[in-house]
Amino acid sequence: MSVVGNSATPMAFVYVTDRARSLAFYRDTLGLTLKSEDPYGDIFDLGGARMRTTAIPDHHASQHPVVGWNVTDIEAVARTLLDRGVAMTRFPGMPTDELGVWSSPDGKSKLAFFADPDGNFVCLSEG
Repeated sequence: MSVVGNSATPMAFVYVTDRARSLAFYRDTLGLTLKSEDPYGDIFDLGGARMRTTAIPDHHASQHPVVGWNVTDIEAVARTLLDRGVAMTRFPGMPTDELGVWSSPDGKSKLAFFADPDGNFVCLSEG
C-alpha cells in the first residue's frame, strides 16, 4: 500500500544561492514553466511533477544529480542546450561524444550531465 498514493504530485527540491539567477536558468534556458512563486521559492512544472527551487545563501551543490529528464532524442536536447550556452559536464572514466553524451557499451542507454548556475548537476537520459 502506498503511503502517499498515486494521486500525490511528486516534488523535487533544488537549493540555490541566487534566486533570480536560478529562475532565469530554469525558466528561460531550460524552458520550464513557472507554476507559482512565494516569498521562499519558485515552483516549476516538470511534466506532471513539480520542482521547487529555494535560495539558501550558503548552499553547496552535491556531486550527484538533483533532477533529470528521460528524453527521446538526447543529442537534439544536448545540441539545443549547448546553443543556449549550457556546457555539458564530462566525468573521468565516462567517455563522451562531441556533444558531451555518454553511451553505454551496449548502446541502449545514453546520459548527459550539466550543472545549473549553482553547480547542481542535472541529468538527461535516453533509453
